[in-house]
Amino acid sequence: MTYAGDRPDVRETLDQLEGILREVAEELAGWRSRAQKAEGDLKSRGSPVKNSDLESENKALRQRVEGARTRVQDLMERLTFLEEQARDNGGPRK
Repeated sequence: MTYAGDRPDVRETLDQLEGILREVAEELAGWRSRAQKAEGDLKSRGSPVKNSDLESENKALRQRVEGARTRVQDLMERLTFLEEQARDNGGPRK
């Protein structure tokens, strides 16, 4: 695009800005298209999963992980105890 009466440096800057705006508009159109497709997919599946459902599931999973972590820690302590006991009783050494 030409700008009558503009300085060459201003014209070049405006051309660059125009190119950037074109790229941003194309990217925005792509994002809009993906968002509309995602909305359509959600509608076709029926009601979307509620955030509270996901939070409840996340809480339950965190509790399970914490329980597993506690059990592993208990087993590690028990294993250490048994190894020490075997060593003290003259059992096989590693």
